[in-house]
Amino acid sequence: MSDELIDILDEHGKRTGEIRLKSEAHQLGLYHASVHIWFFTDDGRILFQKRAKNKDSFPDLWDVSVAGHIGAGESPENSAIREIEEEIGILVPVHKLEFIGTYLAKKIPKPDFLDNEFHYIYLSKLDVSIKKLKLQEEEVAGVILFDSNDFKNILHNPIKYKDYVPHDLEYYHFILKEITNRL
Repeated sequence: MSDELIDILDEHGKRTGEIRLKSEAHQLGLYHASVHIWFFTDDGRILFQKRAKNKDSFPDLWDVSVAGHIGAGESPENSAIREIEEEIGILVPVHKLEFIGTYLAKKIPKPDFLDNEFHYIYLSKLDVSIKKLKLQEEEVAGVILFDSNDFKNILHNPIKYKDYVPHDLEYYHFILKEITNRL
């Protein structure tokens, strides 16, 4: 896990011209951007990654298929392609990424860590077996394909939901709706 330079955004998601280390943005609660890429299969299964135990926030929890911060000066599309290759080892051309919107998430995963992120959200069909994915061990502890209907049920089961990164339920329902609309 490296401390990378990222663009600082205003409360509307526009670049301010300021560049900071990711750790500073989190410590100070500065707005910044990330990419979330959700992979799904034709039969309605969603790829989840288990975050590595050494992650700064939400270690060892199930999360977005692929996610990461957008580097300073980097476009969301290039960031998405880079993160996919880094985290799960596949090359996805930009035309196979469908941008579905941005979502402002505000989280406090631990004291002195204020995460104010604009997620640029993409969907993509998973065209390979998960056995062929090459996981980046520093970031990803494992992957699983989970039925979208089963995941809907997990969202309302506090015992099972604790194993997932606590994104807003509104966010998860948005993702499920968008994936379901493409099946």
